[in-house]
Amino acid sequence: MEHATRDGVPGSGSDAPDLSVVIVNYNALPWVRRALVSLDEGAAGLRYESIVVDNASRDGDVGTLLDEFPSLRLIRRAANGGFAVGANAGIRAARAATVLLLNPDARLHRGAAAIMRGYLRAHPDTGIVGPRIENPDGTLQLSCRRFPTAWAGLFNRYSTLTRLLPRNRYSSDYLMTDWDHASTRSVDWVSGAAMMLSRPALEQTGLFDEGYFFAIEDVDLCRRMHAAGLDVVYLPDAVAEHRIGASADTAPARVIVARHRGMWRYYRRHLRGSRLKDAAVATGITARCLAQLARQRAVAAARGRRGQRSAAGSAAPAGAPTPGA
Repeated sequence: MEHATRDGVPGSGSDAPDLSVVIVNYNALPWVRRALVSLDEGAAGLRYESIVVDNASRDGDVGTLLDEFPSLRLIRRAANGGFAVGANAGIRAARAATVLLLNPDARLHRGAAAIMRGYLRAHPDTGIVGPRIENPDGTLQLSCRRFPTAWAGLFNRYSTLTRLLPRNRYSSDYLMTDWDHASTRSVDWVSGAAMMLSRPALEQTGLFDEGYFFAIEDVDLCRRMHAAGLDVVYLPDAVAEHRIGASADTAPARVIVARHRGMWRYYRRHLRGSRLKDAAVATGITARCLAQLARQRAVAAARGRRGQRSAAGSAAPAGAPTPGA
């Protein structure tokens, strides 16, 4: 069930904005504020509406956003159905013919939205455009890639093989590190952290597959765009900043499990092979998930121990030695 606040009616015409910006929130309220503030520069020159879809957050009153951003359209969901469900709710409520999907932990550089929208309007055969995405320190974030194969988990940006052999041809091919990312080009898929969607294109392909709870839904939608004969384009003249994982840190274990379930769903939809291959892929995805969960628990335990030592040290009387010193 959804509750919409200050909601309008989707449509087009003279009263429709140039752009609808959709931000899906789950326990990331400070980051949502930051993303909304960035739109003054990021969407400069456009009439835009901001839509925040809240997936039953528990970190504060999301309604306070309406005091800070009076024109905001807020959709409160009674339950967290996942990113794809929230994004689709925002897209359905959007009134513009172009929709920018923006992560809470992302922000646009000046004029980025107008550049992306201008490209979509000039190229009706393009369904999705993605900007150059940078890390907070200004370095390139690999935000466009080739479609994953059944074995892509071995060669993604976090894999052991990629870390040990960063120039191996399989990782370079998947991550597109053999290209400087400085020119506009058609790509297989772009990151959902900041992507602009054409509503006419979505009418052909459908919205995000709500069977994906978190992650992989952007890859799946881009694949369906290509299948419909539409282009997906990387546009480096438009720039966004993204702090990887900031909005996912609120539920790390759940995110890890959801990402791996998404991998299996994507494989079943697009890459399925023989029973032997299916079993090998399922085993590999499960092993990868368990390894990441174990690593996450170890990191959390280490942080807890550091916190306990810090608390003990601050509580020690003046002149007393800090434990472990």
